[in-house]
Amino acid sequence: MCTIGFLVNPVAGMGGAVGLKGTDGMVEVARSRGAVPHARERAAETISDIVDLRIHLLTCSGFMGEEVLSGAGISGYEVVYRPAPGQTGAPDTMAACRAFLERGVDLVLFCGGDGTARDVYSVVGDSVPMLGIPAGVKMYSAVFAITPVAAAGILRDGCTPGGRFLIRDAEVVDVDEEAYREGVLKTRLFGVAKSPYRPGLVQGTKQVFENPDEERAKKDIARFIREVMEGTPEVLYILGPGSTTAAIGEELGIQKTLLGFDAVSGGDLVAADLNEQALLGLLHGDSRARLVISIIGAQGSLLGRGTQQVSPAVLRRIGRENIIVVATPHKLAETPLVFVDTGDRELDAGFGDHISVVSGYRVAQRKRIGNRSKFEHMGN
Repeated sequence: MCTIGFLVNPVAGMGGAVGLKGTDGMVEVARSRGAVPHARERAAETISDIVDLRIHLLTCSGFMGEEVLSGAGISGYEVVYRPAPGQTGAPDTMAACRAFLERGVDLVLFCGGDGTARDVYSVVGDSVPMLGIPAGVKMYSAVFAITPVAAAGILRDGCTPGGRFLIRDAEVVDVDEEAYREGVLKTRLFGVAKSPYRPGLVQGTKQVFENPDEERAKKDIARFIREVMEGTPEVLYILGPGSTTAAIGEELGIQKTLLGFDAVSGGDLVAADLNEQALLGLLHGDSRARLVISIIGAQGSLLGRGTQQVSPAVLRRIGRENIIVVATPHKLAETPLVFVDTGDRELDAGFGDHISVVSGYRVAQRKRIGNRSKFEHMGN
């Protein structure tokens, strides 16, 4: 029987929808902007899909794990760590992991983002495999399943009688959130963990591609999108984060927020670095809008990693048919699968099996896309 240490970072991801681009050290600011926790719901998606497995779960009291397990109807779990009343933090995550190691767990299952992954790894190192249920803002580390449901599929691989985990080396990446909020992406390799692996169910580490061919491709994409925008001046365009969309801003002669969402109409910048509420405010009545967004290189995320401002409510107002995906040929070649993880199963499933990606001037490629529905019954 598998013994799994399970913990939840209850404040993970709170900064995303309100435009903070991270939650580390910003929980109260996020709350003041109306942010609500959602890590518990993300964790519950995974746990509800494995209630039939014969596993021994060790966890933390209250909202760090116990509430999710009891809510899913799981009995027989053990609480091995009790945080002090009030807001939990990195010391609680690390103390819980030390308790897990003392009990000889086979796997640490955590729900959070890159900061939580860093805290878990700082204790377990490569001595015990770790697997992340994605609930943060960015999640550039390679220890995360692509969705909560995919995490359940991976657990079935190793915890079904006769099954076993396939283990790989996975990078844990440390992101400078203060720099990220200023539009600068600074990452460093924090360590290399052991993590369960199944093709198509776990993400890779974000990669940045920089060479002359990449820059030419970005300019070609930008030139084409500018022509599309000029032909539809009545449409409000929402430009997402990344260097490819930044090239579109440069082509338009506007200052694009590198790691945020900006609104453009008639070639002019309407609003910059928009959060969820600001986007909803622009998308009112019968106004037409299109979202221009890119893929995270090699990792494969289209929506759900650093894009929480574009919530399911925002996406429904824009319409799936009004999403324009852009990416360079090299990025697409290095990205085997595109995935969507908005937090809304029905919306994710609506993206289908393939998506068209603009990869040059009047050039597009079809890319295979994975969605939640494909993983709901894996292993059953």
